Amino acid sequence: MKKITTVVLLSIFGNLAFGQNANTYSKEIQDKIKQVENNLVPWAMAQDSLKFSLEERMVQYKIPGLSIAVIKDYKIEWVKSYGWADIAQHRPVTTETLFQAASLSKSLNGVGVLKLVQDKKINLNDDINNYLKTWKFPYDSLSNNKKITTANLLSHTAGLTVHGFKGYPEGDSIPTLSEILDGKSPANSLAVRSMYEPGKKVEYSGGGTTISQLIVTDITQQKYEDYMWLQVLKPMGMNNSFFTQPPPPDKQNLLATGYNRYGEEMKEGKYNIYPEKAAAGLWTNPTDLAKYIIETQLSFQGKSGKVLSPEMTRLRLTPYLDSINAFGVYINKKGNEKYFQHSGSNEGFVCQYRGSLEYGNGVVVMVNSDNLGILNEIINSVAIVYKWADFYNPAVKKTITLTDDILKNYVGTYLLDGDTVSIVKKENGLWLNSSIQSKMYFTTELDFYITENKADYKFSKNLNGIINGYTVNGNKKAIRIK
Repeated sequence: MKKITTVVLLSIFGNLAFGQNANTYSKEIQDKIKQVENNLVPWAMAQDSLKFSLEERMVQYKIPGLSIAVIKDYKIEWVKSYGWADIAQHRPVTTETLFQAASLSKSLNGVGVLKLVQDKKINLNDDINNYLKTWKFPYDSLSNNKKITTANLLSHTAGLTVHGFKGYPEGDSIPTLSEILDGKSPANSLAVRSMYEPGKKVEYSGGGTTISQLIVTDITQQKYEDYMWLQVLKPMGMNNSFFTQPPPPDKQNLLATGYNRYGEEMKEGKYNIYPEKAAAGLWTNPTDLAKYIIETQLSFQGKSGKVLSPEMTRLRLTPYLDSINAFGVYINKKGNEKYFQHSGSNEGFVCQYRGSLEYGNGVVVMVNSDNLGILNEIINSVAIVYKWADFYNPAVKKTITLTDDILKNYVGTYLLDGDTVSIVKKENGLWLNSSIQSKMYFTTELDFYITENKADYKFSKNLNGIINGYTVNGNKKAIRIK
């Protein structure tokens, strides 16, 4: 297991001139790139606005490497990569480097399943057991005599268990889809079963998405990865992407290695294998995902139909039960603009994309670390530099300055969810040390926040007035142990 030290992280930027593939762009675009790299902003702002550089935040978050694509006016404006795809091999991230897309896979799966609907191979509103041939969903009393539809699966309204999947280290036995859905060995997840009746409410379920994967293979009689390549990825021009698990040998030199939030390489192998391909199995890069976003935007506008017709694309982007969950995407409103988006987190990888329904704006960020903190900060920076109206609306916090005599009362070691967290005093205030070091900003004598985590923290005292811990969002409790 290899740890990333600050010295190693800083050498990323020295050795690689902080990023690759920027010199091919015009001076105007290079100026925009530099602005994005130096305007990372957090979820909350004090009176004096906080801005960070991408270099600072990669060091802060212990990020080995990442890649960004920015879309403007329905075209890819620029793509740039930073850091290492594999530290031990001294292999840099390039714009061709492939990352695990994790739950972003669900967005492409939604396109693939709706292609079957468009081709009249399945009906969105029929019982899924009408299409499942090699396995049947075992309805029980919890479904309340209501049938699950494909629309339920794609919108997370099927009332099913199994939120997500851990993946399998290289060399482990890989279960079949039936074994995964029934929770049988060698599957490392529980059986996918009803929690409550379908159509009642939204309950995120990667298990439900995996059922849709089986529908695709049972209906088409093709391997899932073959169907998705021929019907979705290739037509969209996503020529470097694939759902094959494990990845094919000829792609190995393009694959990023996964690292945890402490900057350590994964314990077994360089990445996990995900037979739950529809839910978490896509390998891709920001360039290819940007092509998917642009095709979706153009199809929504009635100007393209490489895979889905404009009518089917609009259906895909229409929330199903609530105002957010559509078919494989989430719809978020920022001011008067709507964005379709998804985020993803596999072991060793995180990513997120945003695409506007109007005006052709978008961004993709992919990271070979499972530290989520940097994603929104980069996206916020892009939104600011490219003037996306009303996109970035930070919480405004009024901070106060506490005396050293008060601050020293908080210094100590705490236990939170089995992990040790320390609070230390530095010249510029208190710092919370967990997987990363975070400066603490106080809004009252007991309340504070950090920029890296969208949460409210509050210290607690015992009957003698001694600090004995703190809470996170009013429920999670950290106990002071010394």
